[in-house]
Amino acid sequence: MLNWYPRHRRDLPWRHTRDPYAIWLSEVILQQTRVKQGLPYYLDFITTYPTVQDLAVAPQDEVLRHWQGLGYYSRARNMHHTAQQVVQEYGGHFPGSYAELLQLRGVGQYTAAAIASFAYDEQVAVLDGNVFRVLARVFGLSQDIAVPASRKVFQQLADTLIPAEQPAEFNQAIMEFGAIQCTPQKPDCLFCPLQQQCFAFQRGLVQELPVKSKAKAARTRYFHYLVLRYADMVYMRKRGPKDIWEGLYDFALHETDAADLPAVAVVEAVENLGARMLTNRVEEPVAALRHVLSHQKVEAKFHPIWLEAPLAAEVMERTGLAPYRAAAIEELPKSILTTNYISNIKL
Repeated sequence: MLNWYPRHRRDLPWRHTRDPYAIWLSEVILQQTRVKQGLPYYLDFITTYPTVQDLAVAPQDEVLRHWQGLGYYSRARNMHHTAQQVVQEYGGHFPGSYAELLQLRGVGQYTAAAIASFAYDEQVAVLDGNVFRVLARVFGLSQDIAVPASRKVFQQLADTLIPAEQPAEFNQAIMEFGAIQCTPQKPDCLFCPLQQQCFAFQRGLVQELPVKSKAKAARTRYFHYLVLRYADMVYMRKRGPKDIWEGLYDFALHETDAADLPAVAVVEAVENLGARMLTNRVEEPVAALRHVLSHQKVEAKFHPIWLEAPLAAEVMERTGLAPYRAAAIEELPKSILTTNYISNIKL
């Protein structure tokens, strides 16, 4: 690993720093995100919020707006909270050890190990998807990596491999090796320096390892958005907790068990909100847009609704809806689904 890495590593900005804040930022962004997709976000965040203090004092809506498009928005909310925790509880300085880093919100074993080794040279092995794959293939580990109990087996092995004198270099190396050499599909086994020692290659098991059980099939949800409009105003609301896209903005939502919503049901849904639609200005709903999440699929239709009068204050207080002009909507944090709809209409 240590011989291979200097010759093959990609030149990435977070590899040129020992700043725990910058390292933490990159690790949060790159969780469940490919480097090519995450790099522009990292550069944007480190430019907009160059210190943990800058991130801590930023409004959450602003942070979510910068995160827009990365998905898994709980990462952004946890990141914002953790920045505040570091400022308030640690005087703006990240904890200096693996054990202390685990006390931060949203910082798990992998992220703590990455920061501890990269910033402080602590001898603690990282264990991400790339490392799981390399270890499973090279050492012939058949434990299901989707089962939490398997982590202990892999962690114990990884901890025996990491050298005390170069923990940061080794951790970077094995992750990079999994990312560009020992890839999930079509790994470059022909030119692999571990070919002779690799259990999977020698036994023709490269495609069988690592073992990972399939996740449950994603359920489908049907969203019917009521895009309420009056004059140059569009009514939107901030999504609450305990559901997808928490803290992001969308329109009045009517969720059903079916893909279609009859016109009479649309009228009824609008009236149930406490509004009345203009019957002489009716538009067809926008064809269904699909958004696939890790655990569910969303099929959404957007129903443009022009109102006879502005929503009453009581209605807005009850529903959380508020009027926004186009420029203000542009600045709101929104899901990709909502953004795609807005980009194709004239507000």
